[in-house]
Amino acid sequence: MDPVIIVQIIIASILGAGLYTLIGIAPGTDETAVLAPVTIALVLLGFSPYVILAFFISAIVAKKLTDSIPVAVAGIPGGVMSAPMVEHAMTLKEHGLPDHSIKKMSSGSVIGTLVAIPLSFIVGSLIIPYADTISEHSGLIFTLGAVLLALLAKNKLLSLLIIIPFGILLQGLQHLYWGLDVIPEDTSIFVSFFLGITIGPIVISLIELIDKNHRDSLPFLGKKEIQIKNTKKEKGLPNPIKILDKHETGSSAFGSIIGTFTFFLTPVGMTVFIGEFMTRHVKDPVKRASRALATMDGVTNASYISGTLIPLIAIGLPMSPMAIGPAAGLFNAPPEFTPEHNIHHLLTPVEMLTVSVIGAGVALLITYYIIIRYAQNIVRFVFKHIPHEALIGLFSGLVVMLAFMDAGLLNIFGTLLVALVAGLLYKNGVNYGVMFMVLYAAPWLLGLF
Repeated sequence: MDPVIIVQIIIASILGAGLYTLIGIAPGTDETAVLAPVTIALVLLGFSPYVILAFFISAIVAKKLTDSIPVAVAGIPGGVMSAPMVEHAMTLKEHGLPDHSIKKMSSGSVIGTLVAIPLSFIVGSLIIPYADTISEHSGLIFTLGAVLLALLAKNKLLSLLIIIPFGILLQGLQHLYWGLDVIPEDTSIFVSFFLGITIGPIVISLIELIDKNHRDSLPFLGKKEIQIKNTKKEKGLPNPIKILDKHETGSSAFGSIIGTFTFFLTPVGMTVFIGEFMTRHVKDPVKRASRALATMDGVTNASYISGTLIPLIAIGLPMSPMAIGPAAGLFNAPPEFTPEHNIHHLLTPVEMLTVSVIGAGVALLITYYIIIRYAQNIVRFVFKHIPHEALIGLFSGLVVMLAFMDAGLLNIFGTLLVALVAGLLYKNGVNYGVMFMVLYAAPWLLGLF
């Protein structure tokens, strides 16, 4: 690999780690909403695939390391994947151990990263011989994936019922654009509709606020006070093996292995299942909470990394909830990346391994060190000076820009329509995974009719 490329990879990794260390601490930042638009923007701006992959791997590792902090400090999930950890983090907070939570979660996350990267390449290599068969039946696989995720959703019946109607909406907009000559018939819209689904819940919340009666019905909470307890600073380079005891290390490593092999299942579901299953026998509440947090954070990191790398190495198609969500830009961001021309085709498995190791290594060295030593200072800065609304505005503006780039002014309204429908569905128990799978499956599925 060219030395200039390696330098670019390191710089991209540093930028990804730095940016998402701050974003991860901001409460409520959904992984898909904050990762997918930036990744897609980098692809469309023409950055090297080495740089894009390094940035993404570094960003996801940093994000998963830091989203444990608002959970431990305030009981507020830093992202969707940290939501299952709130109960255990609050147990430790009640015992005066919020710093203990941060250290256990971030250390478990390091274990998950170290396990997932090499194991993902082993699993990906085993799948490669079947890649052509999988690709030939990708439409059917995406449809079955939508059905499977619908059966795992909160509102199973609605999730199953909307598969075909939601596909009609997406394909109907495509045909409308073709019929009006907004885009050529040999092109399709993907980025806009994907991001429309991503910001759906935000759009619904904003639209509801327009209604005065709804605004008046909302409780007025005033300023929320968050107390941050001073803790002793760590000295030297932190070592996760020393922070975790042998049971926590083993549980986190084993959970990460399971999370890697089940990359095609919903990461949230596997995090809850594995975390609770492996700690339910522990009677002491503090020990149980500590082990659960370390295990769960290991599983989340392993699920995210394997869900990105295994499909990327083996197939080049997004065959996991992670790949069709936050990592979608690595697989499909027309016109730069398409299912037939993306990082899978541009980088060899060895190059992907090298880039992933550098990206993850830089993020661990920077973010893990910062978390263990300066978590309190960062928490104070983020909670005081970075409003949640600013992040929402930033990523919503990026979505509007990309929608305009995709198909002009009309597509901004088309994307808004997709966002409104997606937001209503999400609010009523249909998860992102079902809608993303339908986005991929719609051409094949509606072709059956």
